[in-house]
Amino acid sequence: MSKLQKNQTVLAPALPNIPWEDRPAGCDDVVWRSADNPVIPRDLIPCANSIFNSAVVPFEGSFAGVFRVDDRRRRMRLHSGRSKDGIAWRISEEPITFRCDILGADVFEYGYDPRVCRIDERYYVTWCNGYHGPTIGVAVTDDFETFEQMENAFLPHNRNGVMFPRKIGGKFALLSRPSDTGHTAFGDIFYSESPDLCHWGRHRFVMGPTVGWQALKVGAGPTPIETTAGWLMIYHGVLLSCNGYVYSAGAALLDIERPWKVIGRTGPYILSPQELYECVGDVPNVVFPCAALCDAPTGRIAIYYGAADTVTCLAYTQVDDLIEFIRSNPI
Repeated sequence: MSKLQKNQTVLAPALPNIPWEDRPAGCDDVVWRSADNPVIPRDLIPCANSIFNSAVVPFEGSFAGVFRVDDRRRRMRLHSGRSKDGIAWRISEEPITFRCDILGADVFEYGYDPRVCRIDERYYVTWCNGYHGPTIGVAVTDDFETFEQMENAFLPHNRNGVMFPRKIGGKFALLSRPSDTGHTAFGDIFYSESPDLCHWGRHRFVMGPTVGWQALKVGAGPTPIETTAGWLMIYHGVLLSCNGYVYSAGAALLDIERPWKVIGRTGPYILSPQELYECVGDVPNVVFPCAALCDAPTGRIAIYYGAADTVTCLAYTQVDDLIEFIRSNPI
């Protein structure tokens, strides 16, 4: 980790080359959209029906990622990708083939909504893995070319597996959202930990739905960002409207050593489906954050989110502004 600068809020290395656009003139929102949205169109590669809900991390001075690509047979697959600037992407036309020596767990049914997290110089991928229903798959890679699949984290049914970027109390830590077999009409965020990425336990309730835009269910989004104020967790919340589900995004602060303890949580959303590319698509009215890049010295955050289950977009914020927004606009 780079040396912490005076008054620096984020406890992470510098990433000066992350995508960034200054707040537009006249904009008072704590999170603002990229003027280039959608940054990844639905048809960037020939096989794609849609590319969305995808994960991005810094890698070897540039960026790498794992992308949800629903193909033209409408199969849900995961593809790897590279980018020099985090905006223009080269996504592999062939889906990831996970290497797996675990008998019984080596059949890939489907995969969607990945997250990627760097821990101790290795990159861990979690995703919604088809194994007699949706559960949380786990894989590790060093080069974004070869992916070694491990044991599923949990039994079905579970989704939104999001790992913390370092061990907590000497254990790997993960957030998840237990669910059912379908388009789940409920969802709470839970914390779990593991000594070996195989045996998971010490499950703790973190938070559940409340009123308004997050009245039906909630789920963790990008890898939490470690700050002097706590773990900054960007999450999605869902309400049931007369036109179906509406997915928005909020933010919360979790205790550093006890991440199941919520310090603060936004009452208002920080991003909701309002632009055409968020309201119209294969699944309308969805913003779904899955990745966030942060430059610690400047506090700049670039959030990657899926829009309308069709395209991938970018939004921006400043960490100090977002933390202040959480504190000033509690649930």
